[in-house]
Amino acid sequence: MLIGAHISTEGGLHTALDRAVEEGCDALQIFTKNKGAWAAKPLTDEQLQAFHDRARATGHKPVVAHAAYLINLASPVKELRDKSTEALRIEVERCEALGISSLVLHPGSHGGTSEEEGLRRAATALDRVHRATRGFRTRILLETSAGQGSSICVSFASIGNLIDRLRDPERPGVCVDTCHIFAAGYELRTDEGYHRSMTELEEHVGSSRVLCIHINDSKKELGTRVDRHEHIGEGYLGAEGLRRILNDARFAHAPFIFELPPENGRIRKNLAALRALVKRPRKTRSIT
Repeated sequence: MLIGAHISTEGGLHTALDRAVEEGCDALQIFTKNKGAWAAKPLTDEQLQAFHDRARATGHKPVVAHAAYLINLASPVKELRDKSTEALRIEVERCEALGISSLVLHPGSHGGTSEEEGLRRAATALDRVHRATRGFRTRILLETSAGQGSSICVSFASIGNLIDRLRDPERPGVCVDTCHIFAAGYELRTDEGYHRSMTELEEHVGSSRVLCIHINDSKKELGTRVDRHEHIGEGYLGAEGLRRILNDARFAHAPFIFELPPENGRIRKNLAALRALVKRPRKTRSIT
């Protein structure tokens, strides 16, 4: 299994790869630019070479990028929507140059209009980005929303609806955030609730399209629509809310990434808590 964390790039993008090794991560997520800014200086040849060199030296750990939080493809304000579309295109280009195959994106908020209109606007914007990056290996992963404010893609049906509207529906993947879907009302702590939730995911999205899982505990209860991550096993999801998805063979292909501030020692502690939930196959003795 590939279990890792969101890692700081302080000192250069390449430094995240070494930090991930030091912390014991099997995978990692980074921002390729300032998460709270529109502009980004173009990546230099030296930065690209340093990143590729460290990726080779550290064993090509799976790297996922997360797009800037300002991007809102569903905005009813054309200026903001156009700015977001261009910013996303640049982020996809940065990932392609770095050799990062997945870029996680919050699809956005409809701004008080309607989810239907928000989905339509987001689909048009995604089509524009896909046209501009035709042939790229980097895939945009649409992340499930906790449902705060006027967010779109709160349900699996909504994400499936967005994908179905695209001219090239095979281009995007999906990132499932356990804290977000729990906050949105998907019960993961019981066998019945988990089965019902995953049945809906299969129907509208398909588990094979899930290319990353944000494995986060939740500070808030089920259905509160509040996005607040908690340390593994210390929130309302707890071990029972995370154990099933960690051991679900349908997601064995996807890296599991938790997203929390890098407090002293907590990355290792959270990794250990997650790995303790993974069932190990029994060893069998051969009969000779």
